[in-house]
Amino acid sequence: MPDRIASACPKFLLHALTMLAVLMAPQSLRAFEAPAAYQAIVKTAADKTITLTGRDLTIEQVIAIARDGAKVKLSDEALQRSADAYGLLLQGAAENVTIYWFNRGAGDQRETVIFSGDPTTPENTKLLKEQQLARFRSGVAAGFGPELHEEALIRAIMAIRANTMSYEAASPQLTRILVDMLNARVTPVVQSRGTLGEGDLPTMNNIAGTMVGEGEAYYRGVRMPAAQALAKAGLKPLEPFAADVAALTSTNAYAQAQAVLLLADSRSLLEWTDLAYAIDLLGMNSSVTPISSPVQAMRPHPWLTWDASRVMDMLRGSYLFDEDPARIIQDPESMRASSQRQGSAWQAWADLRDSTLLSINASDHNPAVLPGLTPASSWELSTPQFMKYYVKGGPLSHGKPGYIFSNANWDPYPLANQVEAFTIALTNMDVAIAQRIERFRNPFFTVVKPADILSADMLRKAPRLDGYLPTDLWLELSTMGVPVTPAGQAIVATVEDLQAETRIKTQRARDAVDLSFQLLAQDLLMGSFWMEVRKVQTPGRNFGTVPTAALAALREVVPWQQLPSERQKRPLGMVVYDFMQANPASKFYPGGPKPPQGQQVPKAGPSAN
Repeated sequence: MPDRIASACPKFLLHALTMLAVLMAPQSLRAFEAPAAYQAIVKTAADKTITLTGRDLTIEQVIAIARDGAKVKLSDEALQRSADAYGLLLQGAAENVTIYWFNRGAGDQRETVIFSGDPTTPENTKLLKEQQLARFRSGVAAGFGPELHEEALIRAIMAIRANTMSYEAASPQLTRILVDMLNARVTPVVQSRGTLGEGDLPTMNNIAGTMVGEGEAYYRGVRMPAAQALAKAGLKPLEPFAADVAALTSTNAYAQAQAVLLLADSRSLLEWTDLAYAIDLLGMNSSVTPISSPVQAMRPHPWLTWDASRVMDMLRGSYLFDEDPARIIQDPESMRASSQRQGSAWQAWADLRDSTLLSINASDHNPAVLPGLTPASSWELSTPQFMKYYVKGGPLSHGKPGYIFSNANWDPYPLANQVEAFTIALTNMDVAIAQRIERFRNPFFTVVKPADILSADMLRKAPRLDGYLPTDLWLELSTMGVPVTPAGQAIVATVEDLQAETRIKTQRARDAVDLSFQLLAQDLLMGSFWMEVRKVQTPGRNFGTVPTAALAALREVVPWQQLPSERQKRPLGMVVYDFMQANPASKFYPGGPKPPQGQQVPKAGPSAN
């Protein structure tokens, strides 16, 4: 697709065209298709700096860095923690402690001796500098296309790794260049595939290549040789040392970054879903007894009760609380049970949020470098097995002792499960949305037909509702509610025999959110159409402050009465999709009841220190 066409396409249309091309292309050619147009960020928070401590990075802060261009710096605590880990690594080797991925190899080479003794001797220094530089240079060839086209995603990866790498034994120069590249907007070209979701090694190796001036990168959104991008930013190529390639690449930062963007976008989706549901209830002239607090108290699941109370609060003051002999006693199940599905999606969202926050503020590196511990710190540390990995401390660690352990902290659970749990909850919510769109076409539930209320001229000038598209969108969404089959392919001489597949799971979840927005656009068109019908049916009806404001804003882009020849020459669902992206539901409903257990739902927008 030519860049000028791709740049003019809305996100979901571009996605649809790309999927169509993929399905029609021969299998052998699909991997070599032209990448999607690069999406450079538009800086809005470049004057803000977020301090990374390794302990309290938030979803909003990552979004501010990734999408809004906020700068970063490491706290004194994080810098000291990183220096202590680096010193312990060097001292451990000097004491001939066996250290995975440093003085020993990695994977099936774990028993191979790389060097012995003090790593800072001239001979070992030369060996390690040459070895690390070669590995960083080779990173440019890691992974497989297509390239990641979101600058924000790559920046999120870098920001998360800068935060978590403060726990790893990174050299000071590695820590510095990662932060400097973020702040200067030197964004590496990164391939999308190659990681198995248990340590995003190829992804991080692509970033490593840029650090030493290999391959290509973007400087402030413009693609050029990586060495040129570094030069334009006033940065010198990295001179890696010690175990820098391990310190940078042994992480799940790719999956974590996808999860952060997923959480930010899905929060916006869920907020709009609640508001669209309120609009649907008004359009249907529904009975709101199912979402009343006494009914919810009979089965008091906290998130379900909270969601019902949000929607009820949005409807406060509306005509649904007035007596109406024409109102039926019970709506279709899809209308009655929507708050149950939406509340469940919020609960899955909150579970994923909690795991993501923990993950982006913790170490997922192998080996675990633990300065400050002694045999007295925990009973097992004094046993012979653990004492093999004890570093007594010396000049390279400034006298600090500690331990260095092989581990499996890179296995990304429970986050990998919770990504899929959210996707499943989302599709269970979406089926209700798809069904309630269709129920508006049945006068058994609406009691009246549009033609009973609107004149022929009004019907002609009203927005046209697509009869097929909602079902098509739902059919595509329904395929995403099936979990990815667990994998245990024994690779690397059978040493690495599990794969978490977080690349697939997180991207699939993000696609499901975007597709859910498209389906919700159809629902909003239908619900708002019927709100207008109810206005004409009984002039003077009150629809409540929140739905009235949302409807008025929607009518700025999708007028209620307009000649077909005067309407936009693009599908109205695309117009509504863009409207929801540009106007968060919190614009119309900024408050509401507090979430369960005193948890605060993050607000949209950057939050910088």
